[in-house]
Amino acid sequence: MNVLPHNTAGELQTFYRTETNARLARRIQAVCLARRGMTCPRIMKVTRASRRSIQLWVGKYNAGGMDALTDKPRLGRPPLLTLKQQEQLKAWIETGPRGEDLASVSNAETIDECVEQQFGVLYSPRGLQYLLGRLGFRKTPCKKFLRPRG
Repeated sequence: MNVLPHNTAGELQTFYRTETNARLARRIQAVCLARRGMTCPRIMKVTRASRRSIQLWVGKYNAGGMDALTDKPRLGRPPLLTLKQQEQLKAWIETGPRGEDLASVSNAETIDECVEQQFGVLYSPRGLQYLLGRLGFRKTPCKKFLRPRG
């Protein structure tokens, strides 16, 4: 594989070792191995990536250097709750129900009611599950109560 000399193999190795984004690190590793002269089938075994992915990554690197390997922003529906509202909800869940709360447990139903009352936002059950996952919560084995991940 032909890799343009935007960076030395040593620099690429350093970028690979210090990169915290796993997806980007994998791309850098593939380019680094190609820069060192490794064949595509061998790079495929090391990175567990397809031939086409490796070819695309090397092509992007050749066209634009390291910046070309980063993910582009992805489009999607904006969140229904602002970041501040999400932090408020997370704090409410972590502190647990209080005396003035309607329920004595924090389950998906009571959290959904809280979101609707506090913020005027309706979530589908699956949408609420995604929101709680992004906030760092998971279902416990009984699938009723939420606990912080850890």
